[in-house]
Amino acid sequence: MLFAVAACNPAERTAADARAVRAALFEELKPVTLKNCHLRRYGGANDGGYLMCDNLVQGIQSLYSYGIDTEDNWGCELSSQLKVPVHQYDCFTEERPKCEKGYFVFHDECVGPKPETIEGRQFDTLTNQIARNHDAVSRLIVKIDVEGAEWDSLAATPDDVLDRIEQMPMELHGVDERRFLDVVRRLKTRFHLVNLHFNNHSCAADLAPMPSRAYQVLWVNKRVGVLDPDAPVPAPMSALNAPDNPTLPDCQIVR
Repeated sequence: MLFAVAACNPAERTAADARAVRAALFEELKPVTLKNCHLRRYGGANDGGYLMCDNLVQGIQSLYSYGIDTEDNWGCELSSQLKVPVHQYDCFTEERPKCEKGYFVFHDECVGPKPETIEGRQFDTLTNQIARNHDAVSRLIVKIDVEGAEWDSLAATPDDVLDRIEQMPMELHGVDERRFLDVVRRLKTRFHLVNLHFNNHSCAADLAPMPSRAYQVLWVNKRVGVLDPDAPVPAPMSALNAPDNPTLPDCQIVR
């Protein structure tokens, strides 16, 4: 009887559910190799740098950078190279980064699952923001680093909007909620997962098999990325990845 009571303890059940989600998420996060992807790092050498398929950026008509804080080296580098605007979204910063050779369009607004105002800050959907910039039929690259708001924002984004996005470098935050797993599985129906790198700011020993609460990924739309069926899965981690904080121990995984 004591065992039965313990087994039904809500706290234990919640902990067991979280472990099961982490294990399932770990299995889903297996990067693949593309035949037509030459990886290059855009942005910072450490935090703020994102791997992308350099040879697949040509022809992109607009860039979106969600989460700015104090700089947008990623957006500046790409905008300067492609000569297209980068729409920056962040309602939590007073900074307005400059880019000598690129074109920044700053929006004092955040991304979310619906249009709303929270504590005086404006939020709107990815769909509405893209449409308002007249990019509903444009070829897009979208970078997202919004400290956890990515999950509900992506869950609310229709498939036809996701189909406009050719590459989506982003940082995901969180490892043990079922909605995280649902979003990753949905994205994998339309995108190849091409890179995975764990943020060493958030390494934790109690998240097994995940080594960190935050991790950078690169999604490449299956319309443009050609899978290499003969390459090992998961793909080896690229040497272009680097610790977000070079002064802290790293916590990458070797499968």
